[in-house]
Amino acid sequence: MRTDTAYTPPPLPPLPLSDDHHLHLHNTSIACTACITLIPHTYIPYTHILPPLSRRDSTMATRAFQNSALIGRSGNISPGPVSARLAGASESTPLLAPDDDPDRKVPSSPAFDRAAGQSRALPSRALPSKKKPETPLPRLQILLLCYARLVEPIAFFSIFPYINRMVQENGNVPEANVGFYAGAIESIFSLTQMLVMMFWGRASDRWGRRPVLVLSLAGLAAATSVFGLATRIWQMMLLRCVAGICAGSVVTIRTMIAEHSDASNQARAFSWFAFAGNVGIFVGPLIGGFFLDPAKTFPRLFGGVPFFETHPFVLAPIVVALIGLTAVVTSAVGVDETLHMKDGAEGGGDDVEGARPGPAPKATVSELAKAPGVGIVLVVYGYAMLLGFAYTTLIPTFLYTTPELGGFGFTSIQISIYMALTAGSQAFWILLVLPPLHRRWGSKALLRYCGVVWPFFFAIMPSMNWLLCRDNDPAHTLFWVIFPPMLVVGSSVVMAFTVVQLALNQVCPAKSSLNKLNSMSLSITSGLRAATPAAFNSMFALGVRHNILGGYFVWFVVAALAVGFLFTVSYMPPATDKGGEDDDDERGAEESPRVEVTSN
Repeated sequence: MRTDTAYTPPPLPPLPLSDDHHLHLHNTSIACTACITLIPHTYIPYTHILPPLSRRDSTMATRAFQNSALIGRSGNISPGPVSARLAGASESTPLLAPDDDPDRKVPSSPAFDRAAGQSRALPSRALPSKKKPETPLPRLQILLLCYARLVEPIAFFSIFPYINRMVQENGNVPEANVGFYAGAIESIFSLTQMLVMMFWGRASDRWGRRPVLVLSLAGLAAATSVFGLATRIWQMMLLRCVAGICAGSVVTIRTMIAEHSDASNQARAFSWFAFAGNVGIFVGPLIGGFFLDPAKTFPRLFGGVPFFETHPFVLAPIVVALIGLTAVVTSAVGVDETLHMKDGAEGGGDDVEGARPGPAPKATVSELAKAPGVGIVLVVYGYAMLLGFAYTTLIPTFLYTTPELGGFGFTSIQISIYMALTAGSQAFWILLVLPPLHRRWGSKALLRYCGVVWPFFFAIMPSMNWLLCRDNDPAHTLFWVIFPPMLVVGSSVVMAFTVVQLALNQVCPAKSSLNKLNSMSLSITSGLRAATPAAFNSMFALGVRHNILGGYFVWFVVAALAVGFLFTVSYMPPATDKGGEDDDDERGAEESPRVEVTSN
């Protein structure tokens, strides 16, 4: 290297490069281009230049040159660490040699200060990180937690096949009033669950996840086991109250799954959590119907046994209780305690996707609800649950009701086929489609998709009823051609129930607040589950009885609600835009170097 004139170049701003790029660019054309431009009459042999840069590297070199040129135009330049090294360099001095005196003090100048003020703390654009592989899940722990997850929906839905008959026989009430008492007994479980959900959340924060999980499962199994022995309506309501009080396992399980996963695999973990809940919803009624009146259903085993002949409803609750007891054992023996995983985790980290600094660990419910993004995500969460409960409330009545009265008029076999197709479709969307799609799209985009599909899915029901009301074979054939594929596509909205939980994890202010946030969301769920059956069944009956909107009044209502859901999703915070891999990319960007020019 040869220098014709004495010249002190300005400092070069640091390039936002990773270690790999620094290795690649050592003594390459970025350094050469910058020196040729900033050091007049300096010649560097091109034989020392490595192969051409990529477009991205060239862009960064141009940005570095522009920042340096901005300072160089001032005319009175204060040397920085790089220029100080170059000033005393010889031909044998490496161009990018480390600074021998990192604490070197250099004078400043007004021109330099003005230029530095314009370019101080210029944020660099972080390079896209490599796609982070999905962290393996602790499969045994997730499996055991999902098995424990089965107990609550099985206990809730197992009484549905026989509750009307049990009310009529135990209460000697008129048939016209059976629905009122049956609905009250079904709803009181969710009402009491809503009232104690926060207590279970605080208890697991104080005494540990596993003890609370085991205690709640044991209490639910005990209360359910004796439900079949009730002989009065007040006894039935009391036992369902106790069962609802003990049904706090779901909040603990949800928090433990979040603590066992990170941003890269939470979608897959919560997909299994949601799948387990759906299996419980499906299995519960099967148990209730299959084990009803065992003396007549299984005469070889229970026929002639006075206890089962006088208590026809006792076997199904006992079977549910046995499932609960096995979950107690597996949870007590195999489930790991996860409370310690949140220690020292204020301000977010890898265990809770997107968690960031926010309220203190002892934040109240109101403080947590006012945290950035939490309120609107809770609204979206409740909105999604409302639409889900509305559908599950309407569909049994709708399938059974004759086409003339606004339903499908399915036979028992057709209803079974419908339920099987729905269950299979939901499993496909939850387990196979949701995890990769969430990593690519993020929570907000997936909820937008569900918000678009939901109105059409609700609107297809009255449209298909219109075809069945046409008394001709072509219309009926068209129904069976259109409806099954539409049911498969419409079942994709089941992803919303998992995605809203992931969105809650993303906006959670701190990992220590996750359990309380889960308790808040599940309290909303329990309240909606208690209120929606009476509300939407009444709307269905009202529309059919008075022929409001052709008898399709309730479907217009839920379709309008679904449109409102799409509008509400648009207000979700930016934190929910990212998926699993983007969370780590964003975290890496926050830690990337910044182009700074400072004066001493």
